[in-house]
Amino acid sequence: MYVIIVYDVGVERVNKVRIFLKQYLNWVQNSVFEGEVTKVEMKMVKDGINNIINKDYDSVRVYIMRSDKYLQTMILGTSKAEISEII
Repeated sequence: MYVIIVYDVGVERVNKVRIFLKQYLNWVQNSVFEGEVTKVEMKMVKDGINNIINKDYDSVRVYIMRSDKYLQTMILGTSKAEISEII
């Protein structure tokens, strides 16, 4: 599945979330990650984020698609990061 994760978390947790998500997804912009993950990896991402965030304060949105085949992305201005197939 292809996922886009957008988060707004307390400043003391921003780097923890970013470092954690870099293990699974591509960092495309401040507080935005996207990429292909398996169901097992998605569960690991969900569990990991739940262990980092403060559920009473932080917000994380996960957009899930079957694949990026039907996803059209429009970038206005400078692209912060290119999605790479290289691991």
